Parts: sequence; C-alpha cells; structure tokens
Amino acid sequence: MATYKQIQEYVKFKYGFQPKTCWIAHMKELCGLPIKPSHNRYSLTKREKPCPADKQEAIIDAFKHFEMIK
Repeated sequence: MATYKQIQEYVKFKYGFQPKTCWIAHMKELCGLPIKPSHNRYSLTKREKPCPADKQEAIIDAFKHFEMIK
C-alpha cells in the first residue's frame, strides 16, 4: 500500500496539485480501503474537509497506479 506522501507526489507530478491528506483519507474511505484514525480528527462520523468532486478522479488514478484498487 502506498503512503500518503507517495500519493501526493504522484498526483502533483501528473495533475499539478498536491492533495491534502484529509482528501486522500476521504477517498480511501469511499473506496473501502482501510484508514487509521487521525489524532486531530474532530468527529469520527463527519468530515470537516471532504475531497472536492473535481479532485477525486486524480486520487483514484493514484490508487490504481499504486495497485491499491483495480
């Protein structure tokens, strides 16, 4: 499984923006991938900063690149 840093570097190189770690965690959750609880997360049931719809495809592409999903 790729690290958040590797995903950020891939997305920045290919798409020109660096995704926030909370966006990656949100997408991992939507794709059914395991996530670890964050020490600074306010609520376990609600996301303060969900991944914007226009950034989701880039992160999913990174997941596919690193063979985290098919």
